[in-house]
Amino acid sequence: MLKLLRMNRVALGWLFLFPVVLSSWAKNDPTIVLFWPNQSNPSLKLSFGKFNQVGAYNGQLSLESGVLIQNLSGKRIPQASFTVYMMDKGGVRIGNGTLSVNDLEAGQQAKIAFQVESVGIPASLRLVARNDASGIPTSTKSVTLKVISIPPGATLKADGQDVGLTPTTIALTVGNHVLSISKEGYATGSTPVEIKADDTPGGSITLELGGLARDNVELRDGTVLQGDVMSVSMSSVVVRVNGKDQTYDRNRVKKILLVERMEAPPAAEVQPAASQPQR
Repeated sequence: MLKLLRMNRVALGWLFLFPVVLSSWAKNDPTIVLFWPNQSNPSLKLSFGKFNQVGAYNGQLSLESGVLIQNLSGKRIPQASFTVYMMDKGGVRIGNGTLSVNDLEAGQQAKIAFQVESVGIPASLRLVARNDASGIPTSTKSVTLKVISIPPGATLKADGQDVGLTPTTIALTVGNHVLSISKEGYATGSTPVEIKADDTPGGSITLELGGLARDNVELRDGTVLQGDVMSVSMSSVVVRVNGKDQTYDRNRVKKILLVERMEAPPAAEVQPAASQPQR
């Protein structure tokens, strides 16, 4: 009889705990809100609900909180993993646990049950991205890439932003990018580059610049004409653009780049075959 009563008391204890745990999900008001990597330019917003005690052993509390995670990066995050440090009112760490989320689309939210062991109820939290590569939120993960051009010394742009002269090493975040290179005397070139979440640093890419197909005439107002320079005199420059000749005052012209033109060899004269004497 005594054993039966003890079992009933344990069962009643678990029935009492279940409403307490579920109440953390029922309340939508977060107790602690964190932004990662920072509040000024966040990729993730994490809203922690009330921490509820679900068990205790030798001074250690088992706590659970419902965490609402929102992707603010504008890109899909395949995986993100953090160590959550729990602090008391004096800033002393009283516990830590791991929080992970997978396949979070841009703007999407996910609710996760976060369980942790602690010696008290936390007053504040701190996030640290996991050191292993698979745990770094891939919306902000970057991979180094060495860019080489033929010829070297070309101006390199990544997604329209100047990043230096080739050869150079740049860091690109996970996703799709466009690299473009330009060099005086050569045609501007560009290429798409995709950085994947499992790419490792240290790769390289080589881009070859093509020669100009047309003469380039740069005016002092920044206009660039591509065509054929027909003549240059002390007073004017004549440029043929799309089959039409355009004349510009020489003082309006800042720079002229002339492409090398190969002259076609003269047509060989066909000599008639010598007539054979009739026999």
